[in-house]
Amino acid sequence: MAASPSTARAINDRLALRLLQQEGPLTAGQLKVMTGLSRPSVADLVERLQGSGLVHVVGETGDRRRGPNARVYGIVADRAHLAALDVRTHSVSVVVSDLLGATLAEASQPIDGDTPTEPAVERAAALLERTAREAGAVRLHSVGIGAPGLVDPVSGELRETSGLPAWHRRLVAALHERLPATVLVENETNLAALAEQRLGAARGQDTFVLLWLGHGVGAAVMLDGRIRRGASGGAGEIGFLPVPGTSQLPSALACDGGFHTLAGSAAVCELGERHGLTPDPRPEELPAAAYVRAALAAERNGEPFLVALAERLAIGAAAVSAVIDPGRVVLAGEVGHAGGPALAARVEERLAAMTPLRTEVRAGTLGGAAVLRGALLTARDAAQDALFAPGAADPVTAH
Repeated sequence: MAASPSTARAINDRLALRLLQQEGPLTAGQLKVMTGLSRPSVADLVERLQGSGLVHVVGETGDRRRGPNARVYGIVADRAHLAALDVRTHSVSVVVSDLLGATLAEASQPIDGDTPTEPAVERAAALLERTAREAGAVRLHSVGIGAPGLVDPVSGELRETSGLPAWHRRLVAALHERLPATVLVENETNLAALAEQRLGAARGQDTFVLLWLGHGVGAAVMLDGRIRRGASGGAGEIGFLPVPGTSQLPSALACDGGFHTLAGSAAVCELGERHGLTPDPRPEELPAAAYVRAALAAERNGEPFLVALAERLAIGAAAVSAVIDPGRVVLAGEVGHAGGPALAARVEERLAAMTPLRTEVRAGTLGGAAVLRGALLTARDAAQDALFAPGAADPVTAH
């Protein structure tokens, strides 16, 4: 069935906005080539988008000719302001950006583990509000939050978890109450995978697995371009994966004996001590990451540790590969970042000996910024979906 004229215009407008967002400012001629539309259709499209307040003229080409064909159009970046939060066990980081994702202000603040729930929530919320004011954001359109723990796939809220601070869940509810904004929460590992797919080591990959190697271990599963959360939001809880090389099996209450016992921070530190490494930790650095850096710096003397660690990581990667066949595994988190390409290459070599399924192993490229970048991408997607939707471009009602 052919689209109605109004539907066709809405589709074309959305396509043009996506091109302007992805490719940057464009002329009407470039939009004509990229969309395949006629010149009159592009002229009408540009006029509509300018009238909606979503697009404006940002300059002219160097062409000697002047007039409409020389104008360069871009998205009005300050049409909406976005925010992202990376909520950790003992801290929170915030970034505020415009509609195109350009950073306007950022801040972070520690929150002690013994801080009561309500004061912790107030500190985190006040940090966001203060950072938004510094960015000149009168009103936030969308807020993305990355946090450890499971996100309920039905309610979209963080599930109650005994091992995590209560203020995490309360913060999400408080921001819903305090802000006239869309508030979205997602597991931190899933956000890191989204960021690596759009901007980093998995760019262009529709199917891959990200292994988060930090205090604990986790995984994000991207299949056919979509993060898979599972029936209860628990897809990727790889710390509970039963593996060889441990003295017991994990239970419903603890992942002791699972992959966590081989690859968690404490296990990596114990392995480093066993191999005689002497780490020189940086301020606030995860001890396991310091051991990995020490092994790389030790060169030949650090090789036995790197080989043993790669063997452990390959066990988890092989189990995931046998079920999902992702084609690529990205090593992220503090340990993955510290190990870099050197550790990734050793894991790939060992993995190739464990499974007939060809699986590349790459080090994440975004480091500690991955979660915050993923949260900002989530907020930006939500804002653009709302503002670029048919009939949503009314400058009076848009945020």
